[in-house]
Amino acid sequence: MNESARYAKIIEWSEEDQCYVGSAPGLMYGGCHGTDERAVFEELCAIVEEVIDLYHKDNKPLPPATSGRDFANRMQDVA
Repeated sequence: MNESARYAKIIEWSEEDQCYVGSAPGLMYGGCHGTDERAVFEELCAIVEEVIDLYHKDNKPLPPATSGRDFANRMQDVA
């Protein structure tokens, strides 16, 4: 399994910004944005890979994984 698969990647529409916003909570602050949902996801995946590479280059342990925590079903309980 690719290390980046251990981290949830979220793409959501921002009414305020009128664009899609991508983030990887638990791994990094910030993210990326754009008007094409698929392009934002692809950019986010590349950023996540880069962040993981930086952790390795700095000999820092990666944050705990965020994927596999059943976010989709848990978010339904909130709504």
